[in-house]
Amino acid sequence: MLKQSIQQKLLQKLTPQQIQLMKLIQLPTVDFEQRVKQEIEDNPALEPGPDTAGENDPALDEGIIDDPSFPPGDNPADEARSEREEWEQKAFEELDQYINNDDSPDYKTYISNYSPDDDDDYKMTLAAGKTFREYLMEQLAPFGLDETETKIAEYIIGNLDNGGYLRRDLMDIADDLAFNESLLVDEKDVERILKNVIWLLDPPGIGARDLRESLRIQLLRKDETPERKIALRIVERYFRELTHKHYRKILSGLKIDEETLRKALDEIRKLNPKPGGSFGGQRITTHIVPDFKVRIEEGPDGNKYPVVELNQRNLPQLHVSRHYKEMLEGYKLAKNKTKSQRDAITFIKQKLDAASWFIDAVRQRYNTLEKTIRAIVDFQKEYFLTGDERKIKPMILKDIAQRIDMDISTVSRVANSKYVDTPYGTKLLKEFFSEAMETLQGEEVSTIRIKEILKEIVARENKKKPLTDEQLAEALKEQGYKIARRTVAKYREQLNIPPARLRKEL
Repeated sequence: MLKQSIQQKLLQKLTPQQIQLMKLIQLPTVDFEQRVKQEIEDNPALEPGPDTAGENDPALDEGIIDDPSFPPGDNPADEARSEREEWEQKAFEELDQYINNDDSPDYKTYISNYSPDDDDDYKMTLAAGKTFREYLMEQLAPFGLDETETKIAEYIIGNLDNGGYLRRDLMDIADDLAFNESLLVDEKDVERILKNVIWLLDPPGIGARDLRESLRIQLLRKDETPERKIALRIVERYFRELTHKHYRKILSGLKIDEETLRKALDEIRKLNPKPGGSFGGQRITTHIVPDFKVRIEEGPDGNKYPVVELNQRNLPQLHVSRHYKEMLEGYKLAKNKTKSQRDAITFIKQKLDAASWFIDAVRQRYNTLEKTIRAIVDFQKEYFLTGDERKIKPMILKDIAQRIDMDISTVSRVANSKYVDTPYGTKLLKEFFSEAMETLQGEEVSTIRIKEILKEIVARENKKKPLTDEQLAEALKEQGYKIARRTVAKYREQLNIPPARLRKEL
């Protein structure tokens, strides 16, 4: 049975402009710069730099008027009009081009839509360094492989992961060669190329199926010494004991003393657990550009204060194109407007509105970032004055949101992926946020402080008998911090501290 009823609901919807503002706030400085550049490219009504477009424009100079004392053709006003007409013609042509580009279907922007201007970008791509797989391919020539063997080797190289490991089953590779390359080979053919070719490529250890195999390949490629001979036997026969640091079993099984074992372990530590990662072309270096800077200055009263600065790249100079404003006014004044003129008015107005909104959004972003960082620095003033991480106070997003009278989600976006340059190093902003825990004395402390104490306890422990998580919890309790074993294990993992058995040393 159908029923018709009326319901009243209170809904809050974000406008597209608000959504884009939130996205701008979330971007770190480098990504924000790219976003600004993209907006300038997409919107002809948005221009970089201060608004000085009309200062030297002859047509906008109020001091130039018709003067009958000048001969015909020499009047500055005539020259100004000529330049103005030339500029308008050029501007209208650019406008038509932008309108056409805006209306272009998506398929016209695909890579197949070749332009001679793309040649420079293409050449730049070729100028990049060799990839890891290209580096390996170049090493195949001296082996004198026939066509089939070369395809097998290239296929194996193509299946290596970034660490240089072959994670696929050899039978699967043989099946893929048959299906994709019409090459009928079996598992033994693939294994022969793997062991006799791939394992001999540089860097050593490439093409191994697991860590044990990679370490074994690397040791076999080195000159044999007593220490390396023992190291090879450990990897081949006692790898499980090695990974669990059961040194007593290794000493008993190989019948060697501790000094010999120590030298063999040193040889194993020199090996590369990720041989593929050693190739320079695989590494991507990320340059951190701090969004904020905090420095310590001395005030008139002799006390020290933290001073906050924002990276000025967060507030680029932008202005709305004066020329587009005038074009809009010119079109509006025209009588009996054609369809193309009406379309032009709509297009220009959209671009002008978008440019104005974007400039306002950039300012709002800057103001939001400034208010947030000042509130955070004020909250964590003791840390910024001393650099002692144990003085970082418990602080959650809500604390800062209440101080600056903004939504928690806004503070979260500011803290996300932002860095602050301090006298004690460049820090990720969200590292200053932490939950509070109560000590046995009833004092509220930050979890960051507890983690620092946990690191100190682990650093002081006897490495021959490292502390278990239960013992670490007990050690923290002795210092006044009652924490469950599971919480200790969680903090230990967050600090990248391995469990007790993996911290054990001879």
